[in-house]
Order: sequence, then structure tokens, then C-alpha cells
Amino acid sequence: MLNKNKLKDELIAYLLLVTGSLLFAVGDVMFVNPYLLAPGGTYGLANVLNTVWPWKISYYAICMDIPLLLIGTWILGPKFGVKTVVSTILIFAFTWVIETLWGYNPVIHEGIVAEAVKAHNYVQIPHSDLFFIPDYFLNTVVAGVIYGVAIGLIFKSGATSGGSDIISMIIHKYTKISLGTWILGPKFGVKTVVSTILIFAFTWVIETLWGYNPVIHEGIVAEAVKAHNYVQIPHSDLFFIPDYFLNTVVAGVIYGVAIGLIFKSGATSGGSDIISMIIHKYTKISLGTLVLIVDSCITLTTLIAFKQIRLPIYSIILIAIESKVIDLIVDGIKSYKTVFIVTDKIEEVRDFILNDMKRGGTAFAGTGLYQGAQRKMIYVTLDRTDLVKLKSNLRFLDPNAFVNVIESSEIMGLGFKALPEE
Repeated sequence: MLNKNKLKDELIAYLLLVTGSLLFAVGDVMFVNPYLLAPGGTYGLANVLNTVWPWKISYYAICMDIPLLLIGTWILGPKFGVKTVVSTILIFAFTWVIETLWGYNPVIHEGIVAEAVKAHNYVQIPHSDLFFIPDYFLNTVVAGVIYGVAIGLIFKSGATSGGSDIISMIIHKYTKISLGTWILGPKFGVKTVVSTILIFAFTWVIETLWGYNPVIHEGIVAEAVKAHNYVQIPHSDLFFIPDYFLNTVVAGVIYGVAIGLIFKSGATSGGSDIISMIIHKYTKISLGTLVLIVDSCITLTTLIAFKQIRLPIYSIILIAIESKVIDLIVDGIKSYKTVFIVTDKIEEVRDFILNDMKRGGTAFAGTGLYQGAQRKMIYVTLDRTDLVKLKSNLRFLDPNAFVNVIESSEIMGLGFKALPEE
């Protein structure tokens, strides 16, 4: 019977593990990545890397997770059980499938915008938030004329343009392939050096003062993308109108449920937590503080990569929501309070708890530090509703009672959650 129950518990645990891993992948690919968020962990960093240098999120993450698991096992010992390894593989697999089939399209948005940039053939001005409507033919003709006049004048001065022409000259020396009609004796005179320096100086001045704005265009477009707060779908020509707050809330809930289910299955999230565990071993800084530091550093990569302060802020909000949901999944929705009551009317309070509230408790004697007087104390655990009832009646039962209410993260035993079986 015990083996049967153990098998049932294991099946439930792996069902939770598979469900949690799937939800984590859904949250990451469909909600976190399109909004350029990075709520900590290896997958948070993988999201940033995926956007900056296109490669699958799953590939980036597994390339970090496997070495971390190996290093963690070597330094910390076998703390990472089979379920953590299974969770790592499942999250990788589900993420790969979703990003391959779904792409990086957002689920929550206020509209997909194709026309704003691509249908009108807008081109982004380099290193700018602005776009312009190009006239390729006219611009090419004018640029060709300007380039031709410029290089012609340099040639007429007796100089060369230097640069890639030098490569041609080196190849010509050893292959005797014709350099064309431009064959000089002494190849690099003073004028060529002067020309190289002048081109550098003029280019620097113009790009510093003028920037990279086009001269020939059919209009500068700022509103099409930035004024409407459009966000480009990663690795796509499409843009979408974001709803950052709603997406952050939903992503936080999905992440929280996913990681909560993984924790309930008996696995850990692994990943960047291993870094925190290793640092904790040698520094003795609290694990919670280290996890916060590591995740915060990962979150700040969004600011470095995308230069938007709202991205780390929304990522932190997501982490906060996620942590609360994890607590709800792991500990349950029901909240309990542990109450210590020091009273001279022990019998009245005892009767009220036993008969009116139908709850149990423990009574024991204590000694006051100030006068050394013997006092009676009651220890009882209640839910929110019973606590309100107790507080509202204690002022009538014993107005001089001393009450200490403590938040209970978990209560096990008779009348509460069952103790775990081996």
C-alpha cells in the first residue's frame, strides 16, 4: 500500500513538473521575450542575448544551464536531483518547440502594425529613433555624382583615395593583374596621406554635427513607431502596440504558477540560482540576498542592451508578482496566524476558543520579567476569519490581555495540512 501511494505521489510530482516546465516556456517565449523583459535567471539573460544576437532562446539557455549544473555538482555536491535535471531538459525542449512553431509574437498587444514601417518602405536613420521615406533612385544618382566628383578631384590633385586601392596594388604586384587605367609610379605620395587625413577629418565633423540624417527623402517619420510606442517583434518585420502593465501581470502569474509547480514537484529551478549557491558557500552572504543580486544584475542587462529604463522596472515588477504567486502555489491560498495570548483570565479565553470558535490550542505558564509574576499563556493557530473573531472578543474577555500575532508560513499536523510521508 505504501509503495502504491509512493508511486501515485511520484506520478503527481512528474505531472506537476511537466506542467510547470510547459508553462514556464509559454511565459518566456510568448510574454517575456516580445516585450524585451529579463526577469532574472538564465532564461532572462537568454532573452536579451536572443534579441541582440539572433539565436534561439533555448540554445542560449541550455548552453548556460548545463555548465552551471556540472559546476554546481562539482563545487556543492549532488544537491541537484533527477527532477532538476528533468526540469532543465523539459524547459529547454518546450521553449525550443514554442519558439520554433510560434516565433516570438506577443499574445497581449493592442494591434500588430505592418504598414507603419515596412509597407511604406520606411528606413530607420542609423543610431536614431526616427525613420524616413526613401527615394532610392534619386539618392543613388546624386550619391554617385558626388562620389565621382570627389574622387575625380582627388585624382586630379595627384593623390589617390588610398584605402582599398592599396589592397589592389599589393595583389597587382604579385599577380600582374591589371590595375586598370590608373597606374602610378611612386604609389603613396604626401598628397595621398593628406587626402586620407582630410577625408577622416571631414567625415568625423559631418557625422558629429549632422549625424546620419538623409538629405534626399520623402519625409521623416517619428510617429509611426515611437510616438505610438510601437515595439518590433523580435526577428520580424512587424511591430505591435504594447500593453506593458497587463503583459507584466499575466507573465508574472504564469511564471509564478510554473515555478511554483516545479518547486512542488520536488525540483529546483537550477540556472542562475547555482551561482548564488556557490557564492553563498564562500561568502556566507544570505542565499536570498545573493539571488536578489544575481537576478537584479540580469534584469539590468535590458537597460544596457535596449537603453529603456522601463524594461528593468517592469522586469522587477514581474519578479515581485512571480514570487507572490509561487508562495500561493507552494504554501496554498489559506493563510494562518500563530497567536500568543498572555492573560489573567485564562479560563474565559480558553472556553471561548474551545466552545465558540471550535479550535484547539496549548496553555502553559510563564513568568513576567519585570515583577516575576506567574502568568498564563495560550498558544493557538488560526486562519484570518477566526483571528478577527478572537480579537473582537478579547477586549470583552480580558481588556488587559497581551496578544502577539505571528505570520505562519506553513502549518502541519492534526486539523491542518498532513505531515509529509517518507
